[in-house]
Amino acid sequence: MTRELPDIDATEAEPTGATEAGYGGHVSQTLARVSRLHRLAGGRLLRPTGLCSGQEFLMMTLWDAGSVRQSELARALDLDPSTVTLMLRRLEQGGHVTRARDPQDRRVMLVRASERSYSLRPKVAETWARLEEHILDGLDDGEREAFARILMKVEKNLAAEEGEAGPERA
Repeated sequence: MTRELPDIDATEAEPTGATEAGYGGHVSQTLARVSRLHRLAGGRLLRPTGLCSGQEFLMMTLWDAGSVRQSELARALDLDPSTVTLMLRRLEQGGHVTRARDPQDRRVMLVRASERSYSLRPKVAETWARLEEHILDGLDDGEREAFARILMKVEKNLAAEEGEAGPERA
């Protein structure tokens, strides 16, 4: 049984299109929408690199760390190991990573960025710089600093709720 949603006059709807009033959590709902839009914008900007949104974090980790255990990569990215396995499979098919057994412990899979992938490093950095400027467009230096400081506090609050140490955890 399917029920249709009632028609709502566009002039009566909230400018954000969200139903914030009855659910308390205006900030949380806005943050969820901002997070989604950030991911979409990042994915659009990353498209020319051949990477999908989220893969750039994995690649940045590998570019900085060199060869790492797949399990350590999952921990560093705070992702489920099965998610990392799927990401690595796709990146390997694209020629961006290589995986090999650890010669010291054949049970362990070592992952590293391929030589070819290093050409993407400056493109990914440029993409993130462009995204950052897009996000902060219209904010003066003081507002940018305040925004960054507030976001770090929000991250710390959320990380504490999840039992993490926050940005310092790395």
